[in-house]
Amino acid sequence: MIAAGINRVLPTLLAVFLVCTGARAELPVTTGSHAGYAAPMGDDRPEWRYSLQAGESLSQVASDLLSPQYTSQQLAQYNRIGNPALLKGGDRIRIPLLWLKRQPEPATLVAASGQGYIRLGGNGQTLPLEASALLRAGDEVVTQSGNATLRLADGSTVRVHPNSHLILNRLTQYGRSGMVDTRLRLERGQVSTEVEPLVEGGARFEIETPSAVSAVRGTRFSLESTSGVSRLRVTEGTVAFGPIGRSQPIPAGYSATVDARTPRLLDIRRLPPAPQTQPLPDQLTRLPVTLAWADDGAPAHQLEVFDAETGHPVLSRRTQDTSMDLGQLDNGRYRVQVSALTGSGVPGLASEQEIDVALQAMAAELVSPAPGATVDDDMPEFRWELRSSNEVARLEVSEREDFGTLVASSEWAEDTSALPSRPLSPGQYYWRVVTEAGGNSVASTEPRAVVVNGTLPPARIININYIDSQVRIFWQRVDTANNYLLQLAEDPSFRNIVKEATVGDTTAALRLIPGRRYFVRLKALSEGPLASRWGPGRELFIE
Repeated sequence: MIAAGINRVLPTLLAVFLVCTGARAELPVTTGSHAGYAAPMGDDRPEWRYSLQAGESLSQVASDLLSPQYTSQQLAQYNRIGNPALLKGGDRIRIPLLWLKRQPEPATLVAASGQGYIRLGGNGQTLPLEASALLRAGDEVVTQSGNATLRLADGSTVRVHPNSHLILNRLTQYGRSGMVDTRLRLERGQVSTEVEPLVEGGARFEIETPSAVSAVRGTRFSLESTSGVSRLRVTEGTVAFGPIGRSQPIPAGYSATVDARTPRLLDIRRLPPAPQTQPLPDQLTRLPVTLAWADDGAPAHQLEVFDAETGHPVLSRRTQDTSMDLGQLDNGRYRVQVSALTGSGVPGLASEQEIDVALQAMAAELVSPAPGATVDDDMPEFRWELRSSNEVARLEVSEREDFGTLVASSEWAEDTSALPSRPLSPGQYYWRVVTEAGGNSVASTEPRAVVVNGTLPPARIININYIDSQVRIFWQRVDTANNYLLQLAEDPSFRNIVKEATVGDTTAALRLIPGRRYFVRLKALSEGPLASRWGPGRELFIE
C-alpha cells in the first residue's frame, strides 16, 4: 500500500534510481550505491574515477592505492595511456574497484550506557559494553536495557537502541581512497544511523534484516526489525529499501514497512512534519528549562536529547502535552529533537536545535549546627540550603580547617541534610558542604567549627542467671565509661521505676518478687562531657 501523495514522487525517484544502477553481479543489493562507476569499452567491472593531484605520478597512484599484484603499467594500459609522463594534476583515471587495496577497518564504540554486551566473532567471547572498545567484522552488539553508539571508519554513526542485536558483517576500507564497504545485519531491535556521504564509485553502506535490506549513500534513517517485520523511517536523504532483490528508493519524510508474511507488499507512508518548536537559548546556565511547540494535532510527541559529539542518546521521553521540561543534564553540547508521533507511535520528522549547557554550582547556605556549636550526639545531623536547582551536594567533616584529610562525609545527593558517614569521637571539627552542577562545576561553603561531646555506646546485657529469687545480670564493658546506671521497672516503657542504682562493675545482683515481671536496662556514665544512651531493655521473671 502506498500512501497518498507519494505516487508522484516514487516513480520519478525509481527511474533515476534504475538509471544510476547498472546490473552488477558483484553488488546485487546496494542499488543506490553504484552511481559514478565507469567501465572501459567491453568491460563491465565496477570502477572508481580518481583525479590526480598536482605532481602525482601514475606509479605513485599504483603504490598508494593498488593491491601489490597490480602495477602502474597495467593501470596505464587499462586507461589507454601511451605516455604517463604527460599526465598532470586534475586528470581523471579509471581504477577497477577490485584492484584497490582493501583492509579491515574496525568500528569504535564511542559511548555506551545500561546493560548489554559484545560477542566477539573470532572466539565467541562476551565482553561488557564499554566506550572505546574496537569492533571488527564478525563481532556482535547486543543491548538489553542499554544503548550503544558506534562510529565507523568514514565517520558514520550507528546508534543501537535497547533490546537489539546487531551483527557487523563487513567493515572494509579501500586504502586511502576514502571508500568503505559496510554491511550490517539487524537481527532484532532498532538502529538509527547518520551515514556520511559515500565516495562515488564502490562505496557501500547496507543494513540487512531477516525480511528486508536498506542501502544508502548519505542519510539519516532508523531501521527496526521485530517478529519478521522491518520498518524504515527516513529523515534525510534517500534509502533503497525493500525485500532482498526488490528494493525501492524511500525519500526523506516517509516510512516503509516489509512484512515477511507478505514480502511483495511494501507499505510506504508519509511521516508527520517536524513540529514548530520554540527556540531555546544557545547557552543554558540554569535548569530546568521548558521546551514548547505548537499544537499540530498529533496524539503525542517525542523529545530526544543526544550528545552532540558522539550522537549517544541522553534523554528520550514521550508526552501528550505541547511542552516538556529539560533538566538533569551535565555540562556539554547537546542536540535536541522533537517529533510528532503517529497513531501507531512512529516518530515523524524532527525539529532540531543544538544547545550548550553551562551550569555553575553555587555555594550552599549552612543552617545547623550553628558556628562553634556544641553537640552531644556522635552522629549529629548537618543541615543546609541549596541556592540553585539541578545541583547535588555532599557533607565533608575534617579535623583540619584546610580539609586536608576528611574524617567523615556523605554521599552526593539532592538532599539538604545528612549524617556523617561514621560516628565522630569527642573533639573539635570543621564541616562544609560541597555542591556540584553540570558534572564539572563545583562550589564549596566556608568551613564552620563544631564541637562534638559525643555519646557513650549503649550498655548491652549479654547474660542473665537465675538463682532462687535472685537474678544476676552481666553486660558488655564500655571502654570510656566510669560507671553504669541501672534501672529496674515493672513495665517495658520504664515509666514505673522500682529501683535505680549506679554500679561500678559490669555485673549486678537483683532480688525479685516471684510471679512478677520486671524489666531492666543500663547506660554507661562518664566523668567527661559525653552523653549516654540507654541500652535495650530485657525482661526478668521468677516463677
